[in-house]
Amino acid sequence: MPDTLGATADTSCETPADISEVARGPAAATPTTDAAAPSSVIAAATCLLTRAHARRLREVYRSAGWPCQDALEIDLLAAGLLQRMAGSTGCETLRVTDAGLTYLATTLQRNRAALSKHEALVEHVACQMVRAGRIAWRGLSLRAQLPPVAEGAPHRWCMVRPDVFSIRNTSVQAYVDPVVHEIKVHRSDLLGDLRRPEKRAAYLDLGGECWYVLGADAKGRPIGAADEVPAECGVMVMDQQRLVVARPAPSRPRHDLPFGVWLALAKATPIAGLTDDDQGLLGSQEAACG
Repeated sequence: MPDTLGATADTSCETPADISEVARGPAAATPTTDAAAPSSVIAAATCLLTRAHARRLREVYRSAGWPCQDALEIDLLAAGLLQRMAGSTGCETLRVTDAGLTYLATTLQRNRAALSKHEALVEHVACQMVRAGRIAWRGLSLRAQLPPVAEGAPHRWCMVRPDVFSIRNTSVQAYVDPVVHEIKVHRSDLLGDLRRPEKRAAYLDLGGECWYVLGADAKGRPIGAADEVPAECGVMVMDQQRLVVARPAPSRPRHDLPFGVWLALAKATPIAGLTDDDQGLLGSQEAACG
């Protein structure tokens, strides 16, 4: 799942209704008398801010504003997004400035746009799996086994969250054919994911096949090429709202799903089956065939 200026895990907590009032320290707190930085300095400092800065700014906004006095705080103060407040007792706290609130609102809108784009493609892939006669889940937390770091070393375990996990609709365990689809809608997210071989190893442990589904950029071009993705994974790209196989996933020996995965599937709710529109199309076809 994408991580743009605040991880996706944080976006559920970023709605205006959930953000508490800014704690401004003691009632008698007043701004310090430091001279304001030139606007050109503030603009240059803001351009250098990262996701970590955005997270820290949200943390200050939600808290009493106690300073950490680290590099992130220095950058935010220099950018004019934080202001130091001197209390009557001599304690100094931090307050998010109006410019800081504007910056938070901008990153929040960007987070929501990125999340909606990612979730839309996840929904599209999951529905395609259902139409293909499979049972599909979104956002499962599954326990996977990693290969040992050295010969003779014990196997390692980790928890992963594939965007789409699906199995065949069958009563024969040997035929379940588990498949993982990992959805990417931003090139930076794709490149970061490709630098994590253990994550792919975990997906391949869960599924007989692992696919990367690449969204399109603002010009409608795929965010990556098939040869950028390791050969052990298949690649799909979006082409005018259609999923196109750019490179098939290699065939691998199938294995039975571990009991822990079956238990996770039993606890979760799969994607709904045919929609009313699909049923209507089926009815029209049956009538035509009759």
